Amino acid sequence: MAMVNYQEQDAFSLITLDDGKANALSFAMADGIDSALDQGFKSGKVIVLAGRPGKFCAGFDLNVMGKMDADSQRLLRRGADIAGRLAHSKTPVIAAVTGHALAMGALICLSADYRLGCRGSFKLGLNEVAIGMTLPWFGIELAQERVIEAHAHQVVTLARIYDPEGAAEAGILDACCEPENLLAEAASTAERFAALDMPSFAATKARLREGFAARWHAAIARDFD
Repeated sequence: MAMVNYQEQDAFSLITLDDGKANALSFAMADGIDSALDQGFKSGKVIVLAGRPGKFCAGFDLNVMGKMDADSQRLLRRGADIAGRLAHSKTPVIAAVTGHALAMGALICLSADYRLGCRGSFKLGLNEVAIGMTLPWFGIELAQERVIEAHAHQVVTLARIYDPEGAAEAGILDACCEPENLLAEAASTAERFAALDMPSFAATKARLREGFAARWHAAIARDFD
């Protein structure tokens, strides 16, 4: 089974991440996500991005990132590019957060237009500082754009890890539901968003995020140029 699955529904495109383990972002998973996003963006439909039960995305593949070499920088760039594609999508992106979402997993949440999590003993947050990594500039920009200001220092600098309800209060998620209802709720939300006029959505989102877009490009330059 492929670790990234793409299914086109009537109202939305469903992208499911499932590597059978923690859903860490590896080069192979990044390839799969990019391919699925290519199809989803071509369809012009709302995109729902889901994980496997209990695991949304545990962050980058630490077997690569821990080496701190050219490959780790290349994987970081792949993650940044995926986050950028989601954040600047011209159709709504819904993250159906099926479980743990740490580090790059939380950044994917921050990149989506709407984040629906599920209740349970799940951990969500930016734990980079706790594991000896400095959050990249693109991650700083995503956090400043989406995290509630009162929580920003705890989320980014103090590496606070939240349960799903706390993540919703902090701005990592927008809402929570029971795990067994998550995909149905995400589908219902996608159908509601599908009724929007997409050119108007894209133009309005671009206006709202004009400042963020400029800061994003500057952050990418600081991280990788």
